[in-house]
Amino acid sequence: MAMTKPSRDTTSVSLLERVRGQDQLAWQRFAALYGPLVARWCRLGGVKPGEEGDVVQEVFLAVFAGLDDFERRRPGSFRSWVRGITRFKLADRRRRRRRQAPAAGGTAAQELIQAIPDPQAGAADDTAEVSGLYHRALELIRPEFEERTWRAFWRSAVEGHPTDLIAADLGVSAVTVRVAKSRVLGRLRAEVGGLID
Repeated sequence: MAMTKPSRDTTSVSLLERVRGQDQLAWQRFAALYGPLVARWCRLGGVKPGEEGDVVQEVFLAVFAGLDDFERRRPGSFRSWVRGITRFKLADRRRRRRRQAPAAGGTAAQELIQAIPDPQAGAADDTAEVSGLYHRALELIRPEFEERTWRAFWRSAVEGHPTDLIAADLGVSAVTVRVAKSRVLGRLRAEVGGLID
């Protein structure tokens, strides 16, 4: 089972490093990966549907400005860092609105911002966030693989089917299925290492 080779410049350096290097394609991939999550946090923080785009942009500008100073200290720390920036931008948005309309805001607004929970490993929300990030990351790398390679990986790693059953269905060896799974997972780790876990 052949696999199309990803270009060298996308596999040798992680997405995070390419974003730090101001690679525009990397920023687009980062936005596709984290945009839906930041938008969700905005809605949890009280931003009306359809209005979260401005806050998401502000968050991404702040991420860009602070990325060189970010240090991964533990699993999930990048996500926590982005969540903290989102909280700050939501609070800043509330302050601006309060200046424009003095009666708005207050304790209820602050409670909404604080309602964006910190990730608790294994909790349902945390699991859903991580799962969503991984699914979006997989969609980013999917075009780099031939369909049969992708199907072998998906059925093995995601759906949990037995290797021998997948091999028989695809007309390949069990080793080929394991290699497909390993290649896709390796590429996934190379692309998003440090951005999700």
